[in-house]
Amino acid sequence: MIRIGLTGSIGMGKSTTANMFAAAGVPVHDADATVHALYAGRAAPLIEAAFPGTVVDGRVDRKRLSPHVLGKPEVMKRLEAIVHPLVREEEEAFLTAARLARRRIVVMDIPLLFETAGENRVDMAVVVTADPEIQKQRVLARADMTEDRFHAILERQMPDGEKRRRAHFLVDTGLGMEPARRQVRAILRALAACQ
Repeated sequence: MIRIGLTGSIGMGKSTTANMFAAAGVPVHDADATVHALYAGRAAPLIEAAFPGTVVDGRVDRKRLSPHVLGKPEVMKRLEAIVHPLVREEEEAFLTAARLARRRIVVMDIPLLFETAGENRVDMAVVVTADPEIQKQRVLARADMTEDRFHAILERQMPDGEKRRRAHFLVDTGLGMEPARRQVRAILRALAACQ
């Protein structure tokens, strides 16, 4: 089974690209969705213990958590030490199910693939990219985003150029949906030819 690590900086179109792989019949494990579920479940009491006042009605309130960790690398590491092992457990369950179903290719949608040494858990990296102007425009169009928050998030992420250099394949979403879809299909054809 080939494990594709799908990654890309904020606003590059990674979630849209993950949906394209899923539409092509490839199982996708979404780390962000897993974190979201954990924030409403197993992780909530652990995060509340470490960051009091950040859980409301049994779920982590990201707006309350954000000021505790953004721009504070050491504090962010404390949060990651709570959340990352739980995400890995969910990831392993996904991979086990995919192996039992005899899937030939799976996608691991991991936002901080290189930043967390996640490339060691996959067979290859697909990096989703776009021009910086397009990235900024997409991110700042989000309702809860500010220029400061955008730059704080970028600080935590490896520069796009370095991600591109480490990639086995690129998907450029700045060209539009159909060209991105064609790039995804080309990647899947290339991998099928290798099996």
